[in-house]
Amino acid sequence: MAKVVAVVSGGMDSATLLYHILDEGHEAWAISVDYGQRHVKELDFARQLCEGVGVPHQVADLSAINPLFGNNSLSGREMEVPEGHYAEESMKQTVVPNRNMILLSVAIAWAASNKCQAVAYGAHSGDHAIYPDCRPEFADAMDNAARLCDWNPIELWRPFVHMDKGEIAKRGFDLGVPFEKTWTCYKGLELHCGKCGACVERKEAFSAQGLPDPTRYDG
Repeated sequence: MAKVVAVVSGGMDSATLLYHILDEGHEAWAISVDYGQRHVKELDFARQLCEGVGVPHQVADLSAINPLFGNNSLSGREMEVPEGHYAEESMKQTVVPNRNMILLSVAIAWAASNKCQAVAYGAHSGDHAIYPDCRPEFADAMDNAARLCDWNPIELWRPFVHMDKGEIAKRGFDLGVPFEKTWTCYKGLELHCGKCGACVERKEAFSAQGLPDPTRYDG
């Protein structure tokens, strides 16, 4: 059994990741990051998920660095969140520069300070085309860095990196993940918009596996 810090955003992938780690018999700690994202309400969902399984949860407030991320539709407010499928070029407007390296660096620091053996995050194959910091090559490089950044080597786990969103949804369903208590939509309104790339992918994930979708969509 290992002591593992899981990066938990409050979405489907990280919720399944958390349940997966516990199912494997590991001791899980969870960290979420406030980087000034438009959909900051996801952090409330992360907290509820962690409370539901009795996992310690920390929120790292990095909102002060928000201006460094430039003009994108997730950390900024001037650009509208694009609607459509992730395959569309417009989805690149949702890229927050170097986000995963920043999130993982904070998680690795917390893991090192508590003598944890690993940090885990839920990057998957469907993210590769749009988000360069979800590629296996990036994860491999971060794994190497994590093993060298402290006298206590830390591994970077990414169990879903070769899975698609549907496969993750199936794994979560089998584990009993309460998907109705997760948040995906980039717009961060009262309900999931049903139209942004994240919502479209969420719908497709449940549909592809023939699973019931408990999400309330506005459209």
